[in-house]
Amino acid sequence: MTAGSSNAQPVWHPVRPERARDLTDARLQLHHAAQIVTAMGISYLPKQSDDSHTNLGWLESISALASHPVQAASSIQLAVRPHPFALLLLENGETSASFALDGRTVADAAAWVKDCISKRGLDAAAFTLAKHYTIPSHAVGESASFDASDLQAFDELSAWFSDSAQVLEATVAITPNAAPVRCWPHHFDIASLVEVAPGKTVGFGMEPGDVYYAEPYFYVNMYPFPDAAPTSSLPGGGSWHSHEWIGAVLPGSRLGRDGQREQLTAFVNAAISEATRTLLR
Repeated sequence: MTAGSSNAQPVWHPVRPERARDLTDARLQLHHAAQIVTAMGISYLPKQSDDSHTNLGWLESISALASHPVQAASSIQLAVRPHPFALLLLENGETSASFALDGRTVADAAAWVKDCISKRGLDAAAFTLAKHYTIPSHAVGESASFDASDLQAFDELSAWFSDSAQVLEATVAITPNAAPVRCWPHHFDIASLVEVAPGKTVGFGMEPGDVYYAEPYFYVNMYPFPDAAPTSSLPGGGSWHSHEWIGAVLPGSRLGRDGQREQLTAFVNAAISEATRTLLR
């Protein structure tokens, strides 16, 4: 929050709707880089049945996705910052080292991580990039170098994660039993989940792009899926998705240039309400 103004909202970073469909390459590179950060949880934290040891949190102070802390000589976290594109090493919450990813490979980054953590008391031999899930392919996953030359694309992704965290955390704050907002490294969405009845959940979040929409989009989904999508209208340009899963979506290209926070908030709140009503019928 802004110093001296306890009621001030976090800074909003307006996204460019016209660029929403131009972020695929940068998003895939960021997704692969995030796996290096997730490796901290896989390598050093107890395995959790819901995979929560692997998830990441958005830290607005450094504009980066960070791992859970790992205790060594100090509390260590690894983070990936979209813009400027880099890995960051945090000790007791403060950045102590960084590694620019542009022009470097995943192997280069992993070697840097191992050097950093071994100097801080962790067993570098235990650090592994092996994971129990697959992610979309990209050349960087086959030893190609990261390429952050499209600076605006990486800056846009940073804004998407920052703004999404703000909208989602505000929603969690007014939603009983909602889980903390975290980024899940498999699908790469930043999201929360709330159980609205035994065995019935509503999930809400932002997916930076996938096989369904080649652009960032906000979503609200339901479990178990209903037999058919609701027919109610949604504010802010939202619509109902019914291919392979049922939920509400608001693709980034439908955002206005102004009032984005209000547009996204109205969509998420309305979609959560409708999804909850659908599950409880």
